[in-house]
Amino acid sequence: MTLNTQAPGAAPRPDALPDSIDHPLLRRAPAAWWPFIQLARLDRPIGWQLLLAPCWWSSALAGVALRQPPNPLHLLLFLIGAVAMRGAGSTYNDIVDRRIDAGVERTRHRPLPSGRVGVRAAKAFLVAQAAIGALVLFSLNTFSIGLGLCSLAIVAIYPFMKRITSWPQLVLGFAFAYGGLMGWAAAFGSLSWAAALLYAAAICWTIGYDTIYAMQDARDDAIVGVRSTARLFGAHAREGVAIFYMAAVVCAGIATALAGGGLIAFAGVVAFAAHLGWQIATIRPDDVGRALRLFRANRDAGLLLFAGLALDALAKFSGL
Repeated sequence: MTLNTQAPGAAPRPDALPDSIDHPLLRRAPAAWWPFIQLARLDRPIGWQLLLAPCWWSSALAGVALRQPPNPLHLLLFLIGAVAMRGAGSTYNDIVDRRIDAGVERTRHRPLPSGRVGVRAAKAFLVAQAAIGALVLFSLNTFSIGLGLCSLAIVAIYPFMKRITSWPQLVLGFAFAYGGLMGWAAAFGSLSWAAALLYAAAICWTIGYDTIYAMQDARDDAIVGVRSTARLFGAHAREGVAIFYMAAVVCAGIATALAGGGLIAFAGVVAFAAHLGWQIATIRPDDVGRALRLFRANRDAGLLLFAGLALDALAKFSGL
């Protein structure tokens, strides 16, 4: 998607960001709301969908262990929390990175570097989104509340990692995969090796798909001094992604076994593995458009694993 040309001084159009989709919010919302919709990435729902997936995996895995369907209230709370915290995290990231974003073609039209919203307004918006996330967190048990609060330290340091290490995707994995612990904690009020291995699976998955995403910016990142696994792996990006995707499948499989998963749950793991294998086979490090499509396709990969775990839990509950 190319940027839209417009008369000098005209208000930016809602589709001015190259990785935005034609979202109903942008088509129907007043122009004054566009910068905040874009700060929260509501026009790019893949972010909260990927943040939500480990939460739902973990809830479903807990259901497998308990031999009952995943708690529908927990699924709803995690959905609300994922949208709110993805928005808060993205707003925080844009505040920290506004000068770097101004030097990257894909991000220079974002609300802060383009001047469409001020830093003070962005900070107020960040607080409002974080408050929604806090309400969700404090609806869970005491153990989950403490566990969730611990994740804030990871979220806080993530935007700075791309300046000092070639592994910012690893730190993103620790943050984005945190739901792999939360669903289990919400159900049991504790953790287990099954939850820890599911968290590890989600971390490896995140490193893989975010490496694919970072391929879009590799050239500009080299100019502005931003580091990433996409730059680190270079021409061997396919092999790098493959290693982490394979690790994700192995960890997910062991977690499923430890939770007592049956054939349906393992069918979900196999379907997840097949989707990741398809991505590996079709990666082209120099094809920016393909990188974005493959990154977004991970929504379906996450749903496949969730479906297998949730259906297995339902089957156990039904005595099948």
